[in-house]
Amino acid sequence: MTNSNLDHRDLDILVRIEQEPDASQASIADQLGVAVGTINWHLKRLIAKGYVKVQRAERRKLRYIITPEGLALRARLTVNYIQTSFELYRLVRHRMVKALDEVREAGYARVRLTGESGDVIDVCRLTCLEQGIEVVKDGDVPLIKLQGLKLFLELDSHRNAISDLHKNEETASNSKS
Repeated sequence: MTNSNLDHRDLDILVRIEQEPDASQASIADQLGVAVGTINWHLKRLIAKGYVKVQRAERRKLRYIITPEGLALRARLTVNYIQTSFELYRLVRHRMVKALDEVREAGYARVRLTGESGDVIDVCRLTCLEQGIEVVKDGDVPLIKLQGLKLFLELDSHRNAISDLHKNEETASNSKS
């Protein structure tokens, strides 16, 4: 697990504990969609580092308390998460603007988007809107495929053949002059 993933998971756990100190490891695991053993491992690390303390609430019930150091960690992790999110936003937006420039150069004002729904495709849709490019579900328009943070632009073959012909004609006319 990378430091980024560890930080993200620690942040999730700290936020859950702050919201509900009496939450069990099982309920935190359910909320985060991970195994109880994963939560146990992270909590042991956070406790060992002094970010979380444990108090016995009832005979078999524990209460997790975030220490001042844990609150400072949560704040740092939150800032890092926001900075990373903005960097990813800027990266996706930059790639999308470059792809839309190619779409415009090919003479199109509409595109199709495919990929998993989520934040990345939302950023792509917003970038299209901002750039004046309409997103359509079907049609003979360029396709932008999203795979994770990668964008793949597919201009249709007919249009590519035409643009290649124009490039060849320009090259031939330039060489004649």
